[in-house]
Amino acid sequence: MERERFQDYTNNGDKAKPTFSAAEMQRRHDAIRQHMSSNNVDAALFTSYHCINYYSDFLYCYFGRRYGFVITADNATSISAGIDGGQPWRRTFGNNVTYTDWSRDNYFHAVRDLVGSAKRIGIEFDHVNIDLLNLLKAEFSNVEFVDISAPSMLLRMIKSPEEITHITEMTRIADIGGAACVDAIGVGVSEREVALHSTATMVNEIAKSWPDGELLDTWTWFQSGLNTDGAHNPVTSRKIERGDILSLNCFPMVAGYYVALERTLFAEEASDEHVHLWDINCKVHDRGKELLIPGAKCSDIAKELNEIYASEELLQYRSFGYGHSFGVLSHYYGREAGLELREDCETVLEAGMVISMEPMITIPDNLPGAGGYREHDILVINESGNTNITHHPYGPEHLIIKS
Repeated sequence: MERERFQDYTNNGDKAKPTFSAAEMQRRHDAIRQHMSSNNVDAALFTSYHCINYYSDFLYCYFGRRYGFVITADNATSISAGIDGGQPWRRTFGNNVTYTDWSRDNYFHAVRDLVGSAKRIGIEFDHVNIDLLNLLKAEFSNVEFVDISAPSMLLRMIKSPEEITHITEMTRIADIGGAACVDAIGVGVSEREVALHSTATMVNEIAKSWPDGELLDTWTWFQSGLNTDGAHNPVTSRKIERGDILSLNCFPMVAGYYVALERTLFAEEASDEHVHLWDINCKVHDRGKELLIPGAKCSDIAKELNEIYASEELLQYRSFGYGHSFGVLSHYYGREAGLELREDCETVLEAGMVISMEPMITIPDNLPGAGGYREHDILVINESGNTNITHHPYGPEHLIIKS
């Protein structure tokens, strides 16, 4: 029995209320089209979570199927699997093509219909795997594939006023999640219980701010004791003990955008060595925020902060870079790698960038003051310096939590 390659869901309900205005989404399309025109790229096939989301306002659920967003000089169309029904069309700024499962090459037929006679097609070199690249080359033997991921990343690094407003509201919600963590902390309470309370509080607040939005992927990592040694250690059922070093990590996510609040805390009391190390990390955090100004180079910021740790003989315990870009990102699809506060990143800060300051040191378990110390604020770079949009308190004066 022959089945159709495509299904039509374009009349299955009305378009959803978008996250951003039509003018904002058109700005994004115009910017990438300008790059395409200047570099003789006839069509762009975006395949990553972040680029499809950024250009369409649709965040796909992979589950072993291929998705795409094709931009040409005249059209912008998402490609989605039939399993998702009309949701991709309702969420897409632009058109939508839905392919069926009845034949394995239906996805490529959709791509072919959308790119037409294109001779140079932009694809994401940092996302397309060898299998997909080989299939694309087999399907389009006379096409030259060029990278579109790097120029797209550079465009995403400068946030629009609408994006900054969106990120600022999300950061307010992260602060609320942090307060919920603090309220739930107590000796004998498990990491799991604290994290669940924080996450539920943030999801409820997101629903108030975006009543028409999708609710997905907001989460909290709450760590205690040895479990604080890694920034991304999962939540466990370990129960908090008196004197434990704690780490809260609140991550509200709205429409593919994610923000973070991260803080060091202690349960009931902290030893003198713990407070000493905590104070040093807060000192680095404070100085780092002062350095986030337009014209500053990421590598120079990292090197200056290294000197503070080195003067305290702690540099060997530094865990990772001092901060990174915020916008369309997530724990499962990463972020704009061109904006990281690391010694090997030469990017110069510009107004419109949104970046974190998040110094961390991890003291091994066999040493006094053992544990992971991390503070995290989000700052918007502006013409005169920066605006810190994180407001949750930090340091020994505020976050030694008494039951």
